[in-house]
Amino acid sequence: MKKVLLLKFGELFLKGKNKKDFENLLVGNIRKKLADFSFKLAFPMGRIVISDYDEFEEDMIVKRLTTVFGLIGVSKATELKADKDEIFNFVSTIKISGTFRVNAKRADKKFPLSSMELERELGAVILENNKEAEVDLHNPKYHVNVEVRFNDLAYVYYETIKCAGGLPLGSAGKALLLLSGGIDSPVAGYLMAKRGLKIEAVHFHSYPYTSEQAKEKVITLAKELCEYCDEIKLHIVSFTKIQEQIHMNCDSEYMITIMRRIMMRIAEKICNQNDLGAIITGESLGQVASQTMQSINVTNSVVSLPVFRPVIAFDKEDIVEVAEKIGTFETSILPYEDCCTVFLPKYPVIKPTIKKAEYQEKFLNIENLVDVALSNQEEIVLTRE
Repeated sequence: MKKVLLLKFGELFLKGKNKKDFENLLVGNIRKKLADFSFKLAFPMGRIVISDYDEFEEDMIVKRLTTVFGLIGVSKATELKADKDEIFNFVSTIKISGTFRVNAKRADKKFPLSSMELERELGAVILENNKEAEVDLHNPKYHVNVEVRFNDLAYVYYETIKCAGGLPLGSAGKALLLLSGGIDSPVAGYLMAKRGLKIEAVHFHSYPYTSEQAKEKVITLAKELCEYCDEIKLHIVSFTKIQEQIHMNCDSEYMITIMRRIMMRIAEKICNQNDLGAIITGESLGQVASQTMQSINVTNSVVSLPVFRPVIAFDKEDIVEVAEKIGTFETSILPYEDCCTVFLPKYPVIKPTIKKAEYQEKFLNIENLVDVALSNQEEIVLTRE
């Protein structure tokens, strides 16, 4: 009998012949996340078991595990032999005052009792040893969970702590996040990482129109995302000369549209140079002028890579809720401007057309502007602190 952590994963059970690849990636991600702890890891069918760790570090390990994409839950459990007498003896020591329910899962069909029989008989044991206990199958105060697994072992636990869910990080490839200093883009990066994408990020910096604090704010946001994404390469691209050229040569109402189109061109080149398969943005439909259906279409037209917009249908309140959950909100609302606030026109076009955007771009040497910006980019590799 010993204390263990029982890890549960979600969508992996839906996978077919490549399921093992997803499982191996998940286990590797867990080992990486817990690299500064001492522990053993076993993988009996359907569960991952962490054992032989320092019990004083248990809460820290659990907190770290909740940020692993692909895991849906972690439980502090007691590991027993899959022996009827040993299970019943242990359950007889449980102290309960109030309502409870026993939830049993018998994965190993060789075990002499079915799941329903286990629930019924273990419930009777708890009632016999706890005079103030009462069964409530619908809304109990306590859940006593018993699992009999295929590895000749059983596990007893009381609660499951929710984890990040999704798919193992790296299982869906790699993509580039357009990371501003706002609330939306870090949430977009988190949501796509949850679907298995490893993330790199690009930030467009317009010093001296934007401050060094604005740049440091974005670096902090990327570090905060590393809590889930482990490591992020951040590309910092100077956008000052590009914005000055747009301001001098293009109609004011099209300034944001042209700016976004050039950002997308730069992002695609960074993707091609770094083997990244998609671009991620934090756009939410109709939130601002550059995020109308027409604006998004005009922006998309300059790139051939997929552009993922995971918060496209989110209300602002929905985005804020996720930002607070993942710990980026307080940094995002720091009062340091990003480049999208520079030379902001009074009346930006909300229904641009590709034809008019292309006409405005004739007054710019876009290829040269993009190449110069890329040649002077700064790259920082950030990791979880």
